[in-house]
Amino acid sequence: MLALLEQFFIQFGYAAVFFILILCGFGIPIPEDVTLVAGGVISGLGYKNVHFMAITGVLGVLVGDGIMFMLGRHYGEQILKFRPVAKMLNPKRYALIRQKFDQYGNRVMFVARFLPGLRSPMFLVAGMSGKVSFLRWLMMDGLAAILTVPLWVYLGHFGAENKDWLMRQVHQFQYGLYIVCAIGAAWAGYHLYHRRQGLIARRDALLEKRRQRRLTREAKQPQAQQSTQQQSHSK
Repeated sequence: MLALLEQFFIQFGYAAVFFILILCGFGIPIPEDVTLVAGGVISGLGYKNVHFMAITGVLGVLVGDGIMFMLGRHYGEQILKFRPVAKMLNPKRYALIRQKFDQYGNRVMFVARFLPGLRSPMFLVAGMSGKVSFLRWLMMDGLAAILTVPLWVYLGHFGAENKDWLMRQVHQFQYGLYIVCAIGAAWAGYHLYHRRQGLIARRDALLEKRRQRRLTREAKQPQAQQSTQQQSHSK
């Protein structure tokens, strides 16, 4: 795959990298990280400027992801009737992604950039939900893209002359990103659990306070009635 992309990019340059990255955003089974590394390789071989390639990479992934987000936002659940989308986003996967949104909120969009295979469906569902503004999506996905895309491009640039070393580094970086995602998910789950426990504790405290107030009012009512009766008898 790397060799094929390298030859294609040498022939067509930045436009080819941009185009392939948009296809990656549609869920086409072309590894996005390998695409970015291939762009870095041709830069390392002197065909293109590595800094412009990194910018092209960031723009390509954001446009591809953004198209998926806007399709979901424009068509809503009607887009599930489109066969390729229905195949990519089957009912089980759709329910799973909605559950993750309910659990972790907008943070899911940041993590989605590190999850090949789930990235496109997640952005599609984010648009379909109607709860995520385009600006919020752009902030989350843009931050993740700025952190990761240049990493792959510059890795390809530095390893352009040694493909065996490069591919070993690619696999190590992939595993590293998965570990980071796992740690991040565990931290988010831990934080969410304690936040939920805190909300439950505050709710219970508020209910208990209301109960005590009600008991106090109920205790005062007989005393007030007794005082009224005594005043009536004295008259």
